Order: sequence, then C-alpha cells, then structure tokens
Amino acid sequence: MSLVKEAKNGKITEEMQTVAKIEGVEPDFVRRGIASGRIVIPVTPYRDIKFCGIGKGLTTKVNASIGTSSDIVDVDLEIEKAKVAEAAGADTLMELSTGGDFLDIRKRVADAVSLSVGCVPLYQAFIEAARKHGSVVHMTEDELFKATADQAKLGSNFMAIHTGINLITVERLRRQGRYGGLCSRGGAFMTAWMIHNEKENPLYSEFDYLLEIMKEHEVTLSMGNGMRAPAVHDATDRAQIQELIMNAELADQAHDENVQVIVEGPGHVPIDEIETNVTLMKRMTNNKPFYVLGPLVCDIAPGYDHIVTAIGAAISSAKGCDFLCYVTPAEHLALPNAEDVRVGVMASRIAAHIGDMIKLGKRDQDLEMGRARRDLDWDKMYDLAIDPEYAKQIRSSRLPDDKEACTMCGDYCALKIVKESFNFTK
Repeated sequence: MSLVKEAKNGKITEEMQTVAKIEGVEPDFVRRGIASGRIVIPVTPYRDIKFCGIGKGLTTKVNASIGTSSDIVDVDLEIEKAKVAEAAGADTLMELSTGGDFLDIRKRVADAVSLSVGCVPLYQAFIEAARKHGSVVHMTEDELFKATADQAKLGSNFMAIHTGINLITVERLRRQGRYGGLCSRGGAFMTAWMIHNEKENPLYSEFDYLLEIMKEHEVTLSMGNGMRAPAVHDATDRAQIQELIMNAELADQAHDENVQVIVEGPGHVPIDEIETNVTLMKRMTNNKPFYVLGPLVCDIAPGYDHIVTAIGAAISSAKGCDFLCYVTPAEHLALPNAEDVRVGVMASRIAAHIGDMIKLGKRDQDLEMGRARRDLDWDKMYDLAIDPEYAKQIRSSRLPDDKEACTMCGDYCALKIVKESFNFTK
C-alpha cells in the first residue's frame, strides 16, 4: 500500500514518524501533509535509505546532481562525488549519467549512499535509441517505458518525468521563440522527437500507464520542467506557464491515484520574478512540494553560478519553495568534480537555511552563533558552523598570537576592547 493511501486512511507509518522526529513536528502533521499532497517522503522497496520529508511546513531540502557525460565516463569519480555530496549534507541525490552503462552506473552509485536517489529515465531511453537506431528521434514508446521501469527496479526513489511537454506546449514555444533557446536536455530530446515523428509525447498521452509503473515500484513522480527558462530574459514566458498548467493537472491526477508528486520549477529567473513564480507554482498545484532548479538570477557569472544560484534559492525558499537543486561552480562550463560538488552543496545548504529563517522562523542556531562570537567561544562557533572543518581550516592557517582573537582584528578586537566595561549577556 502506498504512503499516500496509508495517510489518507489515517495511518501513521514508520516513515512518517521518522520524518516527524527529524523535523520536530507531530507525526500527524506529516500524515496530513502526505494525505493532502503537500508533503512527500520518497521511498523504494528495493533499498534501505534515510527517510527525507519534502514539502510545506518542513525544512528546505537540497539535492545534488551527479553523472557521467559522453566525454567523461568515470564511474569511480561519480561514486566519489556521490559520497562527497552525502558527507557535505545533501538531502537527496540525482544520478543523471548520459554516458556508459546506465543501469550499472546507477546501481553502483545508489549502493554507495544512503540518500534517496532520483533519475531521469528519458535520458537513457533517448541515448540508447541513438546508439541503437542512429538518432534520438527513432526511440520507441516501449523503449521509453521500459527504461522507466528498469530504473525504478534499481531503487530510484524519485524520477523527473517530462509529462507537461505536449503538442500545445511545443506550439507555444515555436510561436514565441526564446532568447536562450531550450536548456533542458529532457525537454530538447522530447521536443525533437515529437516534431520529427509528428506525435504526442507518450509520457503525456500514456500518463495512466506511467502511473502504473510509479505505483508498482513506489516511485515519487517529479514533474519535469522541460520548458524552464534558459536565460533570465525568458523567465515566466508562455511555454513555461503552459507546461506548468499541464503538470499541475497531471499532478492532481497522480495524487488522486495515490502516487506521491513533486512539481519542478523554472531555472533562470531574475530576483523580481521569484516570488511570482513560487506563488504561481504553489497556487496552481494545490501546494504540492515545489522543486526549484536553481534558480539562477543572472546569466553573466560562469564559474560563480553556485553563488548566483544561492541568491535565488534563498529567496525561493523564503517565499515557500520546498526543495532546491544545487548548482556547482562548473555549471555551464564543464562536468563537475568532487570539490565542485562539495561547494555546490554547501552554497545551496546555506540558501536553504536562510530561507528557513524566514519561512519557518528557524533562527535559534544563528542566535547561538551570535552569543558564541560575543563570548569569543571558538569551539562553540565551530560546533554551530554549517561547515565546521572548513572554518577550522581557515582559522588554523592564520592563527593569531592572541588565541581569543583572529588575525583580522588582532590586538584591536572590538569584542575584547569593551568586554571589561560591558555585560552583554542576553
């Protein structure tokens, strides 16, 4: 029986109890959230995992994406990146390989971590079609659904499925044009296939069959965002909104059939449109968990896109986004390495925390850090830091003569200067 059906029947499961304890909420709060579609807990019958709750009233979660490319197929590197992402505090992992043996890579990566692992089965289906038939446009519908089922059997907890791209969406894109083109790999594959074959997207036209696969293997359906904006000047355009309309309707259908659902959101969005996008996504999808890809708030900072994303992600989280897909410094430039993954996770974790300070009023840790800095309690500062080891590393590389202070202030530490004259205890 699915978690949604259990929740609708009033049953609190082990997964719900675990998430409630982690989040500091009542188990029935989680149950009601799942029953209404506002919360998901990605599960699988094929792997033991850390349960992670995503949705309204819970802390903002961070996803790290890894995977091979057609240029670099190094499975050991991907396993290392997966472990680095988990150690850095990622809540989930997406394995998005586009080179090598897809099922073997995904199994080895999933076996290496205890996180929920997501995937995009469409990648495998189209790329294998190109290898077998000479072009992605020669993929068959059966091959697409087989790849989806095969990846589900490996223990995929959630899948990005591009259901909202249909003939109407593609026509909207054709009529309006785009400044930045189409940046979604899944969106590009499916659009090219539809145009060449003059057919409807099978993930849309055969949505009932897709749901049968999701239900059989207890996979959480993440409604893919194939028409997301590839540049800030394309944000909130008609193609994006048309896809959202389709995904919102299908998400309701999936939940009615007891499939857990996440809805994915736009990629490049200027700051002044973020709140509008979050409100629109939440309103149209009846408050289903919102998974934002980025968002990147400007387009001119290659090499620093993890910072660009952190700015947008913090605002998105504060306004109600539930789930952040990280971006690394290598975005738009190269396949990320292990250090890129670590930095990307940390940037998005900071963004998630900033958002939760507003959305959930979670400021206790920051209050304690303020007190620890006031008292020059370095051990406590490290304990409260989001990345204690990195903080220690920086300080130890430039230790001051006065062990209470730091080498930025040295003998003229403001806190030390007034410590004997004021009692700041509060």
